[in-house]
Amino acid sequence: MSTSRSVEQWDEEFECLIDLTLGLMALNEGQRYVNRIQRMPMHTSIRTGHQYMLELINDHPDRLFNKIRMYRPCFEMLIQVLRQQTVLQNSRFLTLEEQVMIFIYVISQKATNRMAMEDWQHSGSTISIVFTRICKAIASLSPIFIKPPNFDDVPDEIRFNPKYYPYFQDCIGAIDGTHIAAHAPSNVANNYRGRKSNVTTNMLAVCSFDMLFTYVVTGWEGAVHDSRVLTTQLEDPNSGFPHPPPGKYYLVDSGYSNKSGYLAPFRNVPYHLRDVRRRGGRINGPTELFNYRHSSLRNCIERCFGVLKARFPILRFMTNFSLVRQREIAMCCCVLHNFIKLHNRDDPLFQRFGVDGVMPPPDSDDEDNTASSSGTAANPHGYGWNDENLANSMRDHIMIQMYLHYNM
Repeated sequence: MSTSRSVEQWDEEFECLIDLTLGLMALNEGQRYVNRIQRMPMHTSIRTGHQYMLELINDHPDRLFNKIRMYRPCFEMLIQVLRQQTVLQNSRFLTLEEQVMIFIYVISQKATNRMAMEDWQHSGSTISIVFTRICKAIASLSPIFIKPPNFDDVPDEIRFNPKYYPYFQDCIGAIDGTHIAAHAPSNVANNYRGRKSNVTTNMLAVCSFDMLFTYVVTGWEGAVHDSRVLTTQLEDPNSGFPHPPPGKYYLVDSGYSNKSGYLAPFRNVPYHLRDVRRRGGRINGPTELFNYRHSSLRNCIERCFGVLKARFPILRFMTNFSLVRQREIAMCCCVLHNFIKLHNRDDPLFQRFGVDGVMPPPDSDDEDNTASSSGTAANPHGYGWNDENLANSMRDHIMIQMYLHYNM
């Protein structure tokens, strides 16, 4: 019996030894396989990123436009400006043209790092470094390309349109906010949730009537109301906000109070263009006429946002960047928006949204962002009684003159 037990014990030990040996062999082979994979080159396409860039530039113009939302002459002009106005140059392995095209490709296609790695045949770290470098450089151009117009001139869009002139001859632009898709750390995410519970940042913008941004501030939490953003910028002496000169004013919607320098529509009266169009364009009374033309003229800011988000879908589907980088990305998009507008008047997106009265597609994040025309404007800081009454008197005067001419 003792001999039998010793044989059984030996068999068990032998089986354990065999299992251990096989396990070590499998582990060793697995490690060799992992090492072999790690040494295997990943980006081995015969078409390099530089060759892909040249192919897009020299092929059909629409291929480049579909990839980066601008045509070759505009792209080449952008490269020239970046060389002159920033410290950007060719790197050791990438030309400046390829670096810029990678950046614009990512924001135009809402591409992830992995998608960019595959299309441009570079490592993920290279894509990240290039993206950050170009993002900072383009954002630094904002003082050059985002600046107020000459407030002494009456905009052509008003001067040569009898709907608006002479009633709005002192108007210098339109103000509104829009929501940008965002990623926020979980501990502060609730601060960035807007009315639709989406995580967003709030961007306040001022635009001229030729659809150029003249002032932009990005990065506010999505839960913050537009009027609070504007009030904060107005009260901050370092904000750079282009305050209207005496006698001039911006158009604002019903989410803001009517005050000197900021002309809002009448409340408890249909305001949006779709409200009037739904009735076949029929106007009922002077306040409706004022609101309709106010909305039609202020529509330029909505069309600006429409072009911006159609060109750069990353603003609707932001990938996981830091909050600082997300602010820079939004500013870069506004800089490029103005750059393209200034250097390519025939741009398809501006042609599509550039017609007066064209309604951009609805944005679920911006919908109902401001108080309705029958509500009360959010105004946490309040405005002086005299200030509001002077503004109301001016608005009444414009309305009366407009309606008198309308019935002649």
